[in-house]
Amino acid sequence: MKDIHNHLLYGIDDGSRSLEESIKLLLEMQKKGVKEIVLTPHYIINSKYESSYQNNLILLNNLKQEAIKNKIDIKLYLGNEIYLDNNILEYLKNGKITSINNSRYLLIELPLVNYPKYVLNVFSELIYSGYTIILAHPERYTYLYDDMSLLDELKEMGVLFQSNYGSLFKEYGKYPKKVLKRLLKKDYIDFIAGDIHHSVKYDLKRIKRKLRRYISKNRVEELLNNNFDKVINNEDI
Repeated sequence: MKDIHNHLLYGIDDGSRSLEESIKLLLEMQKKGVKEIVLTPHYIINSKYESSYQNNLILLNNLKQEAIKNKIDIKLYLGNEIYLDNNILEYLKNGKITSINNSRYLLIELPLVNYPKYVLNVFSELIYSGYTIILAHPERYTYLYDDMSLLDELKEMGVLFQSNYGSLFKEYGKYPKKVLKRLLKKDYIDFIAGDIHHSVKYDLKRIKRKLRRYISKNRVEELLNNNFDKVINNEDI
């Protein structure tokens, strides 16, 4: 399994608090069957989550060196979970944030509760500029529970969807699981990831068993591995 969304880069957001905690989490992920990881720290303008790309690179290199010392055989890449903002292109140009592994792919998060009326404009601008958007955990946005038409529009625009496997186990409540089940059956989901902050709860076999209730074996492989590879290599999905 390969994980495209987590908060293991330490000391800069609401995820791992220290290098030691990150190593502990990586060791747990290795035991659960994870082979490659994109570290995606939050970037939220005008908040305490504004660690720059250059600072994140330093932390990534420190983590890689410590991982080698601890015999952790997991490949680590860098990205951001970018909170929706009108100035994302500017932040990319100024080096405040980064795409996933310097590819065309951006992981973007929407507000969880309040509907963002400007989302289509922001996404259109980014797509026009050559980026491909991966929407983080669409099953968690409460304003989509009764009306999923926004997701239909985004799919038509070419937006990809990443869901949290914790949603399969009601980690965020019954509604996210219900929405994720619908999205899987509609073939809307492109990635399944952990969005891990402080604990690793599910192993690969358990996740696969859950997914196979809703999608084919080949699709499971795409969500857990193949699409990840295409992002890292900057290939089309």
